[in-house]
Amino acid sequence: MTQLIRNPVHLLAFGFGAGLSPKAPGTVGTLVAVPIYCLLAANLSLPVYAIVTILFIVAGCWICGKTARDLGVHDHGGIVWDEIAGFMCALLGLPLHWINVVLAFALFRLFDIWKPWPISWLDRRVKGGVGIMLDDVAAGLLSCVCIHLVWRIAAI
Repeated sequence: MTQLIRNPVHLLAFGFGAGLSPKAPGTVGTLVAVPIYCLLAANLSLPVYAIVTILFIVAGCWICGKTARDLGVHDHGGIVWDEIAGFMCALLGLPLHWINVVLAFALFRLFDIWKPWPISWLDRRVKGGVGIMLDDVAAGLLSCVCIHLVWRIAAI
């Protein structure tokens, strides 16, 4: 399996090796996303962070799709680039703070595993690289909305 990540596209799809974890590769992939988010959020303005997140999503459609085709398995459990991009979505417009990171991590993993509607609908209906990415992006955006609501309610 380690020879799998010798291919640069597969290395990215497998989250720099996180997807090779024998237990909970999606969770390990999300853990890889934490320092990526912190580095980007600390150094980029919100508009630039949003553009980088969109680029992660667009690139991820190709990266995940190619890797899935090469492996012959749609949405192989080790493909975790979608978790990285989804986690980045979960923190859109939120300040870099450990509470936001913890909330985003917990909510994103919950929604990614539970797949409430419309995430479950997207997961079943959309295939290929776009399908691999879309359910995690939706889980990230739902997490983001929830965190923004928590802060809005806490401010009342």
